Amino acid sequence: MNDGTGAAAGAAAAAERTGRRVPDWLRRLTDVRAGEVPALGWSWAYIFSILASYYVMRPIRDQMGVAGGIENLPWLFTATLVGMVVLNVPFGWLVRSLPRARFVPLTYRFFALNILAFAVALAVAGPDRQVWIGRAFFVWLSVFNLFVVSIFWATIVDVFSTEQGKRLFGFIAAGATIGAITGSAVTALLARSVPTEVLLVAAALLLEVAVFSMRGLSRLSDALHRQPGEAGRAIGGSAFAGIRRALSSPYLLNISLFLLLFSITTTFLYFEQAAIAKASFPDRAAQTQFFAGIDLAVNVLTLGVQFFLTGRIVRRIGVGPTMAILPFASAIGFALLALAPTIASVVAFYVLRRAGNFALARPVREVLFTVLPREDRYKAKSFIDTVVYRLGDQVGAWSYSLVGALGLGSAALAVAAVPLSLAWLANALWLGRRQEALAREQAGDEAAG
Repeated sequence: MNDGTGAAAGAAAAAERTGRRVPDWLRRLTDVRAGEVPALGWSWAYIFSILASYYVMRPIRDQMGVAGGIENLPWLFTATLVGMVVLNVPFGWLVRSLPRARFVPLTYRFFALNILAFAVALAVAGPDRQVWIGRAFFVWLSVFNLFVVSIFWATIVDVFSTEQGKRLFGFIAAGATIGAITGSAVTALLARSVPTEVLLVAAALLLEVAVFSMRGLSRLSDALHRQPGEAGRAIGGSAFAGIRRALSSPYLLNISLFLLLFSITTTFLYFEQAAIAKASFPDRAAQTQFFAGIDLAVNVLTLGVQFFLTGRIVRRIGVGPTMAILPFASAIGFALLALAPTIASVVAFYVLRRAGNFALARPVREVLFTVLPREDRYKAKSFIDTVVYRLGDQVGAWSYSLVGALGLGSAALAVAAVPLSLAWLANALWLGRRQEALAREQAGDEAAG
């Protein structure tokens, strides 16, 4: 397990050896110690390149989803869940068989080859086939996003301790936001003038930057971790251990519930904004530009919170209350949406909610995994971040279709989302208390040892 005292001591020793100081501008933004600066820099480059790659492709995916028919989106979400289940088994085998320094690059390069294959397919296919390629791309990118980001956070949790996570994870997440802003801006500016396949090639190249950055971070992990050499050792265990542990541990089950409720309610909003885009922008390029504009607004707002508020909020009120902010705001937002389901209210709520997730809920949720064994951090975390998340998509997507078939309208889903958000809030507070208890037990074990 990670050890806050050992990690801090390692960081201090590294700082003493190198004589590094924290730049004043960085000290004003985050509570980083001198020995942590290089690792923080590699972490930033790592997540920046992943999110820039994804957000170059995300507006393309959203436009393709609309072009394939909103009525077909639930089937695409079902296909995504199947893809998640299928990929988790070979990924579990990679984790048990290879050290982190090998299975992470293999995974990212596999996805990069997939991107290049889609670029070629789109370049040579006719209009009729492009619809089916678009549907396949929608499913693939939905799988890609959760896997590559989950692997990133598993690596970060493996390198940094609980104490470091509370101080640094919000700031590290800001690197993701800057990458997302960059990717969104590139696609928003170039979608009308640059072929889609060229944008996809750029996205594939960014994944190679992620591999380079991950290796730079791994070289520094020994200085931050109490157990040197972990990056070079295979985790071992069963390829199915992540599934088994996620379904048997009360703590991991509640993390799964947190993500499930988040995913269900997120899907409600996603379908609403997709319907708005189709009704308001008949031109495909305009739809892509609209989606990219929303992404850009989300990420600019997120960045301000991550730089100046996330770390301070977590230190002031703790993990559980910080995680509870998003479900609390969601309960209010869905109640207002049920009363006034206008275009402006849907877009505003969608932007604010996504920003709240990226700035607060996501980085703080990762702190939950710092008190778990390495096997759980990679295997159980991957299963939760991918299969459980997409299971929530399924519930949300088919609920949306059912409500439409019954002629109830989107307000009915907004009403149903209010009690779901309140249950989610209670779950967040329980997780925060349990994480703090496990962290105290971990610290006591380390002191006794």
